[in-house]
Amino acid sequence: MKKNLNLLILAISALFNWGCQSGSSPSTPFTMELNQNWQFRNVGNDTWSSATVPGTVHTDLLNNNEIEDPYYRLNEHDLQWIDKEDWEYQTSFSVSAEVLSKDKVALEFLGLDTYASVYLNDSLLIKTDNMFREYTADCKPLLKEGENTLRILFESPITIGLEKYDGYDYKIPVSNNDLAEIGNVPDGKYVSVYTRKAGYHFGWDWGPRFVTSGVWRPINLKAWNGFEIEDIFIQQKELGEKASMLAHVEVSSLSASEDASVEIMVNGKSIKTEAVKLVTGANKLSIPFEILDPKRWWPNGMGEQYLYDVEVKLTNKNVADSGKKRIGLRTVKLVTEPDEIGTSFYFEVNGHPVFMKGVNYIPLDLFLTRVTDERYEQTLQSAVDANMNMVRVWGGGVYENDVFYEKCDEKGLLVWQDFMFACAMFPGDEAFLENVKQEAIDNVKRLRNHPSIALWCGNNEILAAWEGWGWKNQMIEEQSQEVADKIWKSYQDIFHKVLPEAVAEFDGDRRYWASSPSTSMGVPESATRTAGDMHYWGVWWGKEPFKNYETVMPRFMSEFGFQSFPDFSTVQKYTAPEDHDVYSEVMESHQRSTIGNVTIEEYLVRHYKQPKNFESFLYVSHLLQAKGIGFGMEAHRRNRKHCMGSLYWQINDCWPVASWSSIDYYGKWKALHYRTKKAFEDLLVSYEYTDDSLKAFVISDLLEPVEAELKLTLMDFEGNKLEEVGKAITVKENTSEVYIELMQNKLLKGKNKKTVFVVGELVQGDKVLNQNIHFFAPPKDLALPNPDLSYEVKEAVDQFEVTVKTKKLAKDVYLYTSSTANFSDNYFDLLPGSEVTLSIPKSAASDLAAFKEDLKVMTLVDSY
Repeated sequence: MKKNLNLLILAISALFNWGCQSGSSPSTPFTMELNQNWQFRNVGNDTWSSATVPGTVHTDLLNNNEIEDPYYRLNEHDLQWIDKEDWEYQTSFSVSAEVLSKDKVALEFLGLDTYASVYLNDSLLIKTDNMFREYTADCKPLLKEGENTLRILFESPITIGLEKYDGYDYKIPVSNNDLAEIGNVPDGKYVSVYTRKAGYHFGWDWGPRFVTSGVWRPINLKAWNGFEIEDIFIQQKELGEKASMLAHVEVSSLSASEDASVEIMVNGKSIKTEAVKLVTGANKLSIPFEILDPKRWWPNGMGEQYLYDVEVKLTNKNVADSGKKRIGLRTVKLVTEPDEIGTSFYFEVNGHPVFMKGVNYIPLDLFLTRVTDERYEQTLQSAVDANMNMVRVWGGGVYENDVFYEKCDEKGLLVWQDFMFACAMFPGDEAFLENVKQEAIDNVKRLRNHPSIALWCGNNEILAAWEGWGWKNQMIEEQSQEVADKIWKSYQDIFHKVLPEAVAEFDGDRRYWASSPSTSMGVPESATRTAGDMHYWGVWWGKEPFKNYETVMPRFMSEFGFQSFPDFSTVQKYTAPEDHDVYSEVMESHQRSTIGNVTIEEYLVRHYKQPKNFESFLYVSHLLQAKGIGFGMEAHRRNRKHCMGSLYWQINDCWPVASWSSIDYYGKWKALHYRTKKAFEDLLVSYEYTDDSLKAFVISDLLEPVEAELKLTLMDFEGNKLEEVGKAITVKENTSEVYIELMQNKLLKGKNKKTVFVVGELVQGDKVLNQNIHFFAPPKDLALPNPDLSYEVKEAVDQFEVTVKTKKLAKDVYLYTSSTANFSDNYFDLLPGSEVTLSIPKSAASDLAAFKEDLKVMTLVDSY
């Protein structure tokens, strides 16, 4: 009887305890970003100043009026002392008893730049030496209830770099993009390669030298009980009528748990629950699930960018944690297979070969924390607006912020992702290799859920430099064969072992390409251009003619470019009036190419008449850049049977400068960006012109054929139609074909090629699907008339509208305002007797009167 009573009491007690537990919410993790109350100082200085975190030393000095604008005139040269100093940051934050009661409390550092010693309540917590890594440190033993102090000492990357440089008994080759001379580094020592930090901070041939320090990504205080989800990877295994998926979940557990469960939710709907057992320490869970009737993610121009929100919830009776990932379902692969030419190099998306229309991207600012979400949006939307489908994140910058890749997912921009190595050889000691390994793991795991990621690439131009630029032979001649072998082994360890192994282990469904450009792993770019990707710089560095873009035809053009100056409104922001000469000291300082302004002028006089003044020179430099690169883009697309990608260098600037960009630092589209928009249209009429004939191609990136008429009209500058040819055609999907060929001796017989041009139109009923113009002589030789141009301006709901009319041919119509806003079109040719209405956002001016006052309209004839 007594035994039965005791059993009854135990049962009632257990039921009571279960009821209490089930009625309360499980414990969830706590996170607080430490972004308040920061101060900084130069080590050794007793005075603290306010700081912004995330931020940099340079921007904090600027915000406190301790330095002048680094980008103005020659100020860069006066600020090189900053990177030789050590800097200290500190803040205080309050911790509650509730947070301290959690089983584990840690500090998470998402980006420290770069050599940092972190102290919590005056005790050393962690030391870091890699800008690209994330670090987590258990801090509960050092915390106290109430106020706590976090202090970070940033040691000079130049001082430590020099120590590392002097510690090697051989020299590592580095390109002259490390601007050591500007940085006042003694004896021209190139220290950039010894530090895992953004290479462009040390200078580049389009950027300044500001070697930053600081907290460049958030610091979070995290606390939890029981377990924490550390990472989620949603892997697509098969994609057909249904999508077979695996949710890989990494969990850190402080104790074993027999009663945990994982729930998978897709777009808010629970589709899978599975019981799991956790062990003490690291747990790797793989939960299979399916998505029925999957919607595919497509690149820009090919379809919808459908995204799924996948949430993973892990719970037991006491603890719960969850995480979300946004994914897209698609297949993307790089196809490198033998073909009739050599070895292919193209991307196949959802089973379709896709010509990659795109661009190379560099960081949007030298001071990374100044880049806002709005700036990312503007830049990437500009890529979409210019009909691009790929962006290459170049290896001398940074692995971009999450928002960059989220926007690429949303906009259908595939990402060619370099690892952060460019134009230099690197150390290969055990500590350096381990640092690189952890960097790769951190960033592959962070980015692998994004459907936009198409390729992991080991480095930019290092193999080309070693084999093609002469570095290998230089090392043998200046040092020894033994040194050359040692440097090459470091290369192989990083790019043939550490990085591909990280990709294979953590993102094995994506392709790794060891170096851009190259033919294959360890094999430099093909001299015959029958395999791999290519960086073609014969135009610009080699002073070769634009015409060479038709004959230097690789399997994939991953870099080519030509410079121009920024918009005049941008130049005014970093210069004084006395600087307005392209060869002034300030204009030369804001030009980092060693052949810069002279080369622009050399090419300019090949194609255009000498501009009459400084503003005209800037304008014509835009036309020149657009002419050359536009010619290249169209040539690549016409030859898609051989070449399946055209990525020009570069979309953006990181400061106001003369460069290869199509959008300047303040967001103004140059002529090149408007030209790109036309050159990358899904349907394009394009011309191949020789001494004998004019071939009219129609290029289609569409996945369906198009029935249309191709019309070619020979016209003079007064608007008289001299000849007209038309042909009904079926434009085949995903092709480039010649549909009309005209013999030049017949077409131009008795006509002056300096006063006539061809208008090609692809017409479907009353709709013009595409229009493109061909001139038979360079712009400087055209007998351009005064176009008799006029324009009217009116105000709409959210924009100003400008209607431009012309009686005769108006060549390269340019609408200028001092605003950073862009017109819907610009730098265009207007046919005789026609008009066009353009728009610009109302942000361009305070009101209609101010806009009219600011607006200027000119054509090419006005520049002479």
